[in-house]
Amino acid sequence: MRLLHVRIILTVSAFWLLGCNRTEAPLPFGPVPSENQMNWQEMEYYAFVHFSLNTYTDQPWGFGNEDVNLFNPTRLDCRQWARVCKEAGMKGIILTAKHHCGFCLWPSEYTEYSVKNAPWRDGKGDVVRELADACREYGLKLGIYLSPWDRNHPDYGRPGYITYFRNQLTELLTRYGPVFEVWFDGANGGSGYYGGANETRTIDRKVYYDWGNTYSLIRGLQPHMVIWNDGGDRGDLRWVGTEAGFVGETNWSLLNATGEVEWAMLHYGLETGDSWVPAEVNTSIRPEWFYHPGEDAKVKSVPQLMDTYYNSIGRNGSLLLNFPIMPNGLIHENDEKAALDFAGAVKEAFAVNLAVKKKTVASNTRGNSKKFGPAKAIDNDKDTYWATDDEVINASLTIDLGQPTTFNRFLVQEYIRLGQRVKSFTIEALVDGKWKELAKATTIGYKRVLRFPTVTATRLRLNITDSKSCPVISNIGIYNAPQVLDPPSVNSKKYAGPFQIAGKLVIRAIAFDPANGKSSPERREEFDIPRKDWKLVDQGEFSNIKNNPVWQLKRFTPVKARYMKPRALSNTQGDHETGYAEVDLITG
Repeated sequence: MRLLHVRIILTVSAFWLLGCNRTEAPLPFGPVPSENQMNWQEMEYYAFVHFSLNTYTDQPWGFGNEDVNLFNPTRLDCRQWARVCKEAGMKGIILTAKHHCGFCLWPSEYTEYSVKNAPWRDGKGDVVRELADACREYGLKLGIYLSPWDRNHPDYGRPGYITYFRNQLTELLTRYGPVFEVWFDGANGGSGYYGGANETRTIDRKVYYDWGNTYSLIRGLQPHMVIWNDGGDRGDLRWVGTEAGFVGETNWSLLNATGEVEWAMLHYGLETGDSWVPAEVNTSIRPEWFYHPGEDAKVKSVPQLMDTYYNSIGRNGSLLLNFPIMPNGLIHENDEKAALDFAGAVKEAFAVNLAVKKKTVASNTRGNSKKFGPAKAIDNDKDTYWATDDEVINASLTIDLGQPTTFNRFLVQEYIRLGQRVKSFTIEALVDGKWKELAKATTIGYKRVLRFPTVTATRLRLNITDSKSCPVISNIGIYNAPQVLDPPSVNSKKYAGPFQIAGKLVIRAIAFDPANGKSSPERREEFDIPRKDWKLVDQGEFSNIKNNPVWQLKRFTPVKARYMKPRALSNTQGDHETGYAEVDLITG
């Protein structure tokens, strides 16, 4: 009996010692993402697809009276869309199921203005169904864009339209399986067909749509999806205030649940916000959202797309990149090539993390516990992290690269399940025995990527210079990203200065690096009117048009011009002289 008593005492003592040495994880600080928002954030990159009747009218927005018979994509293949998106590294596709014109890409029971009355598939087609099936086949998630503004419906602007809108939303969220995101455009009111009324209607966006009840409907139908709205009504995600493809260098994933949202809040977030509302960066691979034949040569280059990557995903946002579908129902080959080359460039840039398996040391580790040690920031596990003691908001983590190592990119992530904390940081490199600052930035969030001139160093140091609470860093990456390059033409001529031209001209240009024999992607420009033999004319020769507001004439002012780019004027009324052109002068 005495021996048994001793064993019990020893067991209890062992548990007491373990309890004393246990280090607790940091408590969440401020707003944190929901599980739906985390799942969305980890997608990072997905596609927009714009396709509607205005694809066939070469206009950006339909008026609402376009003929349904125009919709006849003879080669439509949603599997091609899905294949391109999958090979491009995207995780989902958001389809414009109904744009502002009101035409529906599915056979809605609540309107005749849909594919069911189009010649395509003899009126038995359903673009949403075909895309849902293609996404399922290629392992992509399906998203739905439904324009709240409808320039076709006779009741838009009146109470009855909201019932119609919710009925269509219910169709889309119950017929096609799981939907990861629903997208509500902010455009509203204005001129439209409106069932034949052909008038201008205005609404009070904050009141008319009654978003609270619409959101409740969505949550009930699709509890695992996220809602995008443009900031006027708080959804799960926010617009960034521009469609150019970038969010602010400072980017808090926070807004207030109520109150006005100014542009700066959309673009930079709100450090003191009481709700988690992260940024989605939406942009098109071409200048416009819908397909226009004149933009076939204006697809964004790989360097432009890489800039978009660094200024969206690399700034704590997601990237929603649009493909305008051609009238035949396919993604254009130029768009496909750009997207796939872009994917290859991203893969190459981040192929090798030079920080993996390197020795690390931190100025502070939470409770001196290995569980929160600096090695957790380079273990390639998104659920582990380096953390400091609660009272420590300034700290550094040093990675010993072991030997002189060349790099030019730095990636860092916070464990945002515990909130977004870091307010500012710097990175330094040990070059020839001296510490050199490479870059400094503000927020981190889910992911931050910094670019800087290529450097060769033996160590890299992350300095958290300010934080709202103890930092929690889940991942660090160091990379040596190559130039984004295409092979040059062997017949190219070197540009050495201004040159005269005669007749129409097409210029195809690249930047060439003789050191490694590689070049940048090609850029193409067309010029209709040569500079040779130009003469300045008196405005009197334009007397018959100078008072017409359709024509905006510039005063001819003598300037020293380095480059002249001609731009033809449109004679919109068809009753004036032609043959004159306006030029943009870029002065030296």
